[in-house]
Amino acid sequence: MIGIILLGIGLFIGLIFLLVNLFKPRVAGLFVETTPSSALFIDGLEVGRTPYRATNNPGEVTIKLIPESFGISLPSYETKVTLTPGVETVIRREFGKSEESSSGEIVSFEKIANDEVSLALISEPDSSQIVIDGRDRVFSPYKTSSISAGEHILVITGDGFLDKVVRVKTYKGFKLTAFVKLSESIRRDVEPSLTPTSAPQEMKMEGKRMVMILPTSTGFLRVRAEPSTLGTEVGQVKPGETYPLLDTDEKTGWFKIDYSTSKVEGVAKVGWISNQYAKELGDEKRSVSTPSATLVPTLIITPTP
Repeated sequence: MIGIILLGIGLFIGLIFLLVNLFKPRVAGLFVETTPSSALFIDGLEVGRTPYRATNNPGEVTIKLIPESFGISLPSYETKVTLTPGVETVIRREFGKSEESSSGEIVSFEKIANDEVSLALISEPDSSQIVIDGRDRVFSPYKTSSISAGEHILVITGDGFLDKVVRVKTYKGFKLTAFVKLSESIRRDVEPSLTPTSAPQEMKMEGKRMVMILPTSTGFLRVRAEPSTLGTEVGQVKPGETYPLLDTDEKTGWFKIDYSTSKVEGVAKVGWISNQYAKELGDEKRSVSTPSATLVPTLIITPTP
């Protein structure tokens, strides 16, 4: 009798937990990252500054970003997204002086059949070329269910636009949708006044590979510890400056540079910079790939339990 009573109590407690979890409201995740940092508004209410990560009620919301610009007028950005229960929606934005010179992406998930994996890609401009994992070449808009679960690298290109590299992770039971906006390759907000100095050209002739920092909307370019926008910022370099090129990352195309300003420091300062705003001297073919901050977004998205 005691055993039967204890078993009944255990089953009753288990049933209570099951009912609580069944009727417990599920929340949706939201992650927003911008360059430069921005004020974030959700449905007209200011909730903080970017980078921002929190949970929200599921459903359609209006996201507005107002960049923190000092002395530079940058346009705000507004979009609507649908937050899905149990997963995280990611928004990244890199502001330029105009909408045409801005870029970004929105990556979200949608629940589907348990064993299915789906990927949908939308771009601006339309009909951009997309290379998936360096093999499959398709054009946007594109949708496929013939893709494996796991990490994938997307390279989006368009005539007259800067290339963008986006890293995503697909999961069984979810459809991943990525909307990617490219920025124009001819930047309307850049004054073509910066030219390489004679010093880098002399160093180039001595056999050293050099890179020159190109104009940016912020007036500087972040140097990171790893070739990714998620890497720790270790320094900053300015447009027009040149530095020795040490290496190039095969996946993202980022440049590894020595940005030491003085040999007296004793220890070399080494880090990675995005090749969207840097150019190897003597290389007329500029291979550009976003972003990130800064400009190579690395999206590793895990559905929340």
